[in-house]
Amino acid sequence: MTNIVQLDRYNKLLSYLNENFKEDINIEKVELICHYSYRNINRIFEALHHETIGKYVKRLRLEKAAQYLKYSNASVSAIAYEVGFEDRAAFSKAFKKKYNYAPSAFRESSEKLRQIAEESILQEEDENRQKLQFEIEFLPTFDYLFFEYRGDYEDYSAIEAASDTLYQYVKNNNIISDRSIFMTEIMDDSDISDNLHLRYNVGFILEQPLQVKLDGLFRTKVHKRQKYVKFCHKGTYHSHSDYYNKIYALWMLDVALELADLPTLEFYPNADQNNTTEETLIEIYIPIL
Repeated sequence: MTNIVQLDRYNKLLSYLNENFKEDINIEKVELICHYSYRNINRIFEALHHETIGKYVKRLRLEKAAQYLKYSNASVSAIAYEVGFEDRAAFSKAFKKKYNYAPSAFRESSEKLRQIAEESILQEEDENRQKLQFEIEFLPTFDYLFFEYRGDYEDYSAIEAASDTLYQYVKNNNIISDRSIFMTEIMDDSDISDNLHLRYNVGFILEQPLQVKLDGLFRTKVHKRQKYVKFCHKGTYHSHSDYYNKIYALWMLDVALELADLPTLEFYPNADQNNTTEETLIEIYIPIL
């Protein structure tokens, strides 16, 4: 079995875990996907991720629960059940162990932090401030090629290296054109997930079906039609984190729409690749219901 085949099986397993972590992870299904015994793939997985499959799934569940507590009004019991915990007490114990807060206290803390950020922004602006400018837009179904970066969202050199890896791949395989659009898919919340486990997919929209055989480091996904709030920011990737803080701090005042449980997308319509400059237009798409 070649390394490419092994990597492909590992990528399929990772996709399965990421898409089904809220459900019971079936050992037989894991073995069917990766063609390893569960014991052996668990050893490989731990070596690559520094955590077992079980701990990986549990962490994703707790991080998703933290997102729900931070951005939704669902009850703690409903959230526990939604992310795969059948017992609220077990959920609360696991959540407190990870975040040092009980779920309800974590929600209160998140709300207080948002209020502090909101007040700070409003104090710096005129009383007759202009509200956040945004559009409501549906993005259609499309295919995209991506390369996954894992790590600190503020490690700009590493992110640029991942972007360059993708850019060189599409260039070398002659699938880039003057109409090509690069994008990113922000999978995690840096206030909830630790830097080691943050996921950031550097992507490239495919204008037609991919004709080349994928290198094991690259994967493709289908984006299904979805409703978004679209914001536009001009500047480098380094500068737009403050803009995100402003968006979320003023979300309840200026946007007041229900967030959807999907990744945030960014598009770079006037960039050759995801190495941004002061003149780069960054289109931010935050999913809503």
